[in-house]
Amino acid sequence: MSETKLLHGLFQTSQEKGKEYLLYLDVDRLIAPCYIAAGKEPKKERYGGWESTPIAGHSIGHWLSAAATMYAVTKDVELKEKLNYALDELQYVQSLDKDGYISGFSRECFDKVFTGEFEVENFSLTGSWVPWYSIHKIYAGLIDVYRLLEDERALTIVKKMADWAYEGLSNLTYDAFQKMLTCEHGGMNEVFADLYLITNDNRYLELAEKFYHEAILEPLAIGEDDLEGKHANTQIPKVIGCAKLYTITGKEKYKHIATFFWNQVVKYRTYAIGGNSIREHFGQENEEELGVLTTETCNTYNMLKLTEIIFRWDPNSIYYDFYEKALYNHILASQDPDSGMKTYFVSSEPGHFKVYNSKDNSFWCCTGTGMENPARYNRSIFEEMDDRFYVHLFIAAAYKSNDTAIKQETLFPYRNETVLTIDKIPASKAIYIRNPYWQKGALTIRINGEIVDAEEENGYVKLTNGFQKGDVVSIRFTIGLHLYQAKDDVKKQVVMYGPLVLAGALGRENFPETDILDDHQELNNHPLIEVPTIVTNESDVNNWVALIDEENLIFETSAIGQPGNQKVTLKPFYAVHHERYTIYFNVMKEENYHHFVDKEKELRDRLQRITVDVVTPHEQQPEVDHQMKTSKSTSGYFNVVHRGYRDARDGGFFSYEIAVKSSEQMYLAVTYFGGDIPMHIDGKRMERDFDIFVNDQLLAHQLLDNNKPGKLFTNVHPIPMEWYEKQSNVTVRFQAQEGTIAGGVYEVRMINENQI
Repeated sequence: MSETKLLHGLFQTSQEKGKEYLLYLDVDRLIAPCYIAAGKEPKKERYGGWESTPIAGHSIGHWLSAAATMYAVTKDVELKEKLNYALDELQYVQSLDKDGYISGFSRECFDKVFTGEFEVENFSLTGSWVPWYSIHKIYAGLIDVYRLLEDERALTIVKKMADWAYEGLSNLTYDAFQKMLTCEHGGMNEVFADLYLITNDNRYLELAEKFYHEAILEPLAIGEDDLEGKHANTQIPKVIGCAKLYTITGKEKYKHIATFFWNQVVKYRTYAIGGNSIREHFGQENEEELGVLTTETCNTYNMLKLTEIIFRWDPNSIYYDFYEKALYNHILASQDPDSGMKTYFVSSEPGHFKVYNSKDNSFWCCTGTGMENPARYNRSIFEEMDDRFYVHLFIAAAYKSNDTAIKQETLFPYRNETVLTIDKIPASKAIYIRNPYWQKGALTIRINGEIVDAEEENGYVKLTNGFQKGDVVSIRFTIGLHLYQAKDDVKKQVVMYGPLVLAGALGRENFPETDILDDHQELNNHPLIEVPTIVTNESDVNNWVALIDEENLIFETSAIGQPGNQKVTLKPFYAVHHERYTIYFNVMKEENYHHFVDKEKELRDRLQRITVDVVTPHEQQPEVDHQMKTSKSTSGYFNVVHRGYRDARDGGFFSYEIAVKSSEQMYLAVTYFGGDIPMHIDGKRMERDFDIFVNDQLLAHQLLDNNKPGKLFTNVHPIPMEWYEKQSNVTVRFQAQEGTIAGGVYEVRMINENQI
């Protein structure tokens, strides 16, 4: 990466904005949780948001990765000084533990795991919130510092951490290790693979292969798509680790896992902007369910990492066609150009808007990867592989290695040309220029002003001219408008210009006071607005969309937005901030529009209007954000109804803190599967017979016994207003008795009307 420098343009501007936030952050506050975990008073107060929770410490890891990467590409002296200070501080904290443990939370949870006797759930290990996931960020950050800055302190620290983990985990049986891996653990297989490559210590390779989560990875290894309902970003780092292990071991199994997973996610579970997931989970194959909580930004960060690795095995343009789409439309679009703050989710809900983290009181997972993204823009513009020099992306940048130096000048996507100036390149090395999927017809290529013919290989134009110093290669594109159709509904369409998603810019009607928030879910139920339906008999988008501002790529539709014959302004999604938008339009012919009623939208609008708060069980963030407490409780995903659930058994319970409006009548709406029947567990029949409490007062009794076979149903319960007088939230508890089951519960929603 240090061989590529951005010159100007969108990405260089965004990179500088990202650097501002890295310099703003206070290392003492980031490391404060590590001091507390080591039993020492921190120098400064820890940050808020996630850094004040049991996942604390992940942000210093992300900051290390981001700062090291940013320094490597900008050589900012102040950033280097902060990195030096951070390493000194981490060395000190590490010296406080006899085994070299560092994290933002006590090692007690790991000490218990190392005994082999522990409890585990998808996001909880011995009662701690994803401890391996969190500490993984510190491992990764230190490795990045060592690889990019060659600072031996970072390697010394991370090796001590690795040795602590190796010794502790050596006590676990295979079954106990697999049980532990049930809980999200980030890319622990990847960091140990990286450490093996750095140190050649076989213990680290051994541990990397032990972090093979069989329940998830074995189906992928045999070509079985079992991704529906799985927490998306829990799985992607595991697959990246497998890809790294293939490069080390040559085991075909690892390669097949990575390539099969990439294809299933990119081809069948990716939205128009290049992101994936809804409410952090993979949906059904070939589905693009719209919603506020789609396309978690971390997922795309990790999918780009995976793409980089797979391309080296199979140099085909399909990989950087995806990379380009995701980079422009999700990663670049996820940073607010004014404040530098980042998105967690990127809403695909028509008429919604982006929500960004606050500077000091968020520190979501996507705040962390968001710190890293601007420093990584130059990562894959160019790539050298053996006797090939690849131009993957059309971004103004200069590349320099021992024997190759090339500069790319371009104003793409605002102009349809890119120019390569050769300083030096071996005569034996060919230049490969990606011929993108959106290109209409053949690329026009000139060398020193003369048009040349060139062969195409795997989606790249190949030039083998024996270049000399000063040679100029110009590539002219034909960038045009085209339509993207959703995989699940031909009416759901996205207007695109080349690789760019053009979003409908819908203004600030009933816009919130701020979209920069401590809590990324605070505005989930903010009222929506009416979004125009595009009604036209013209199948060619060029007949109803026109470019009206070439400098800023602003487009406008004809007066075909209904109702009201509206013209709709369209602009690149990366340029849409602090306003409402739609990515997907309903597009249809006139005769169909007259019979069209968007019942799905009507239901979404009504739920949005009457909902005060909602919890979707089995999903990490909704349960964590609602302070879930449990005893003898489990959760799962039921493919029949494509939803997650939670239950409690044999005297157990689960509870959530749910928002209410004390001045309004509240109703608790609980969703169940109508086919649930009693279960036989250990030879004992257990009825689904349980109580629902609000603030420890009995609200309702529920019996589930094939109530409505084959489908979900919802019961609505009025809550006496005196139970929540002058309160902003209540505790809702689902309580099983001895020998009974509470649930499964598929959704818990607080509403202000007496029916869904």
